[in-house]
Amino acid sequence: MVHSMTPKAGLLCMMAGKLTGVPVRIHTFTGLVFPTSSGLKRRILMGTDWLTCACATHIIPEGEGVKADLLNNGITRKPIKVLGYGNVKGCDMDYFSRRDEVMHTAEQIKDKDKFTFLFIGRVVKDKGINELISAFERLYSSHSNTRLILVGLYEDDVDPISEESRKAIDGCEDIIAVGKKTGVDLLAYYAASDCFVFPSYREGFPNTVIEAGAMGLPSIVSDINGAREIIINGENGVIVPSKDAEALYDAMLSMLQNDAERERMAGNARHLIETRYEQRFVRQCLYAFYKEVLSTEKN
Repeated sequence: MVHSMTPKAGLLCMMAGKLTGVPVRIHTFTGLVFPTSSGLKRRILMGTDWLTCACATHIIPEGEGVKADLLNNGITRKPIKVLGYGNVKGCDMDYFSRRDEVMHTAEQIKDKDKFTFLFIGRVVKDKGINELISAFERLYSSHSNTRLILVGLYEDDVDPISEESRKAIDGCEDIIAVGKKTGVDLLAYYAASDCFVFPSYREGFPNTVIEAGAMGLPSIVSDINGAREIIINGENGVIVPSKDAEALYDAMLSMLQNDAERERMAGNARHLIETRYEQRFVRQCLYAFYKEVLSTEKN
């Protein structure tokens, strides 16, 4: 058996596995690029995904949205299914918790006089940063008791944000870009915040939304694959249209003003992650799938 996950590795592994006669060839699609592409690029991406599927014996979409895109666009006609509730990584609920060492570091970050919105990810156009900055600037103009923390690296050579967004980040003392963070430092930013915001244009299954929920944060996410499966609208967060700064502003304003609703969603957040994406459950779903396909092959 060979099992691949990333696009380039998937194409190469599935082709090599087929050519060398590996009996069980599994590829997991953790996300698809072609749905948000156009022209020749879209056709090339669809072609490589089609070839990966053609060479695979089993295909696992990371979520229902990825599954729908594969089937609806004719990438494969093979039977495919999502394992569990989706996600390939799972969440270590003991690690993603508000334990003492995390809260100690969080106290140094938290500003009790400011409502903190948090974004974690690459600071690029594709993650919806331009819309996020536009929405926050509008909110901040009438609610100076807010701040926005951006955790992640710029990728100006790959997918730069607009010049206006960069100027706004550099010019506003309450838009704080802290770069990449890991370990306890990263967890502390979750614990020091009031609401997670993730307005990305496309994802497979965003781990940061899962992590935010595990840390007890309500989330505002765009209506895209993965995010719309993790967030149940009105239960543990809010779903807004992608690339819509106006809708994002409305959701951020609502989170700021409606304490009872926000606290109710925050109270639901960790439980929903624990019951669907706890790491041992996700791993067990994969182990069971391995046993099933290997048993079928032996028979």
